[in-house]
Amino acid sequence: QVQLVESGGGLVQAGESRRLSCAASGGTFSIYTMGWFRQAPGKEREFVAAINWSGGSTSYADSVKGRFTISRHNAKNAVYLQMNSLKPEDTAVYYCAARRDYSGSDEPGGYAYWGQGTQVTVSS
Repeated sequence: QVQLVESGGGLVQAGESRRLSCAASGGTFSIYTMGWFRQAPGKEREFVAAINWSGGSTSYADSVKGRFTISRHNAKNAVYLQMNSLKPEDTAVYYCAARRDYSGSDEPGGYAYWGQGTQVTVSS
């Protein structure tokens, strides 16, 4: 059983940066593909970014490509989401999640473990 805890959310101004962190415990972190998803009020949860077990493969939603960067530190059991040039439409609860396979990592259904989420609010 893997436990995931996100941190780093808060209120930021448009154009600013923020880094989210996700700390994992209770499992062998290095074997998992990790993903970030977000959910805005009244909307479905959507894919943001994913990274494979080694960090050698990453993928991003078109809406964040070029602005967000996902990374991981297996020795620290952590995954990060660096968010630059934030926009009001990035406002959402951000969740990290873990799954075994990298294939299909943009789909929330394949993730076995989820954190509780951290709120990011971007003001204009």
